[in-house]
Amino acid sequence: MSEYPIKEALKLLPYGFYAITSRNNDEVNIMVANWLTQASFEPRLLAFALQKSSYTHGLVSKGGVFAINLFLIEDQESLKPFTKGRSKNPDKMAGADYTAAPETGCPVLVGAAAYIEIKVTDIIDIGGDHDILVGEAIGAGVLKEAECSDILTLPDIGWGYAG
Repeated sequence: MSEYPIKEALKLLPYGFYAITSRNNDEVNIMVANWLTQASFEPRLLAFALQKSSYTHGLVSKGGVFAINLFLIEDQESLKPFTKGRSKNPDKMAGADYTAAPETGCPVLVGAAAYIEIKVTDIIDIGGDHDILVGEAIGAGVLKEAECSDILTLPDIGWGYAG
């Protein structure tokens, strides 16, 4: 038995692994994330936990939009260049191959299986190191045929972000 059962149980929650793209005017960014879920059918709302100190938090707070890029398990290498934050990799956008999403202008990464464009409706300070962003899905595209089981998750890459 673990001396930290809450931490160990939280590590068992399944998470996807996504590229979150954001835009404010001409400034764009890509980060990887996993604390994301649908929160409502009507309207179609998603909730996303975003670290307050992240570069993306500033862009989303100002620009009010972001996009979720989903990848197939077989395409996980496509995300490797974006796993480091701007402080460690300030030029990560230089190597990014993307097009602008039609509704938000956020980057849709070449190689993504699908994307969902989000207009932020609320940013909730929950008192921790992350805020909860709630946003409405205002656009999407499926770029590769896939089943849910084909989409990249945190366990697929052997990483953990919980506890």
